[in-house]
Amino acid sequence: MAINVTVWNEFRHEKNNEAIKAIYPDGMHTVIAKYLSKDANFVVKTATLDEAEHGLTDEVLNNTDVLIWWGHMAHADVNDEIVEKVKNRVLENGMGLVVLHSGHFSKIFKALMGTSCALSWREAAEKERLWSVMPNHPILAGIPLYFEVEEEEMYGEFFDIPTPDELLMISWFKGGDVFRSAACWNRGAGKVFYFRPGHEAYPTFFNENVMKIIANGVKYVKAPCCMSPIDHRNAAEPLEEL
Repeated sequence: MAINVTVWNEFRHEKNNEAIKAIYPDGMHTVIAKYLSKDANFVVKTATLDEAEHGLTDEVLNNTDVLIWWGHMAHADVNDEIVEKVKNRVLENGMGLVVLHSGHFSKIFKALMGTSCALSWREAAEKERLWSVMPNHPILAGIPLYFEVEEEEMYGEFFDIPTPDELLMISWFKGGDVFRSAACWNRGAGKVFYFRPGHEAYPTFFNENVMKIIANGVKYVKAPCCMSPIDHRNAAEPLEEL
């Protein structure tokens, strides 16, 4: 059965910075969507911040199995009503959510995590080495025990997130910092996957291992959580006589 994927991107850096535009002339979302579209199991569309309703209309959300989210410079510009709709779609209807890189500080990720999601960071074009700590996980299928991204922004601990239900990878950076860089959580009827690489100033989304992990992540969070979709309409009937 096909998986309906919506790739959401702010699409601001690529418009406002010539160096970033040179790497992603049509936006990071189009690079991600193009890669995913090579898989016949995916039906892929894109949405961006400056579209009406941020491109996330009720029709789009109701026909999205997995939403991929990239944001950075305009987290505050995301309408709270849209965030609430996305959150409810995850919690109540089991839509999967894949949050990339600086999306850690997005309204939707913070709403689902319930913490500040703050971290330490440094932009110095550092080598990042990502290590699998759960190598048999489906998201890491076809991925070596470790791989490297030659230039990336550093994210370091402490990362203020709830303890992951599944910690898949940790990163080491040339400057010596480490980071929990791939993790999953069950939230209501849905699943959330956070994956760290993807700073806008570097061609990270052309890295085959990075993209394979994102594709695997889409398939993984599409699978329903242990909970059924929540029905708020009916009061619970007692199991014993009252």
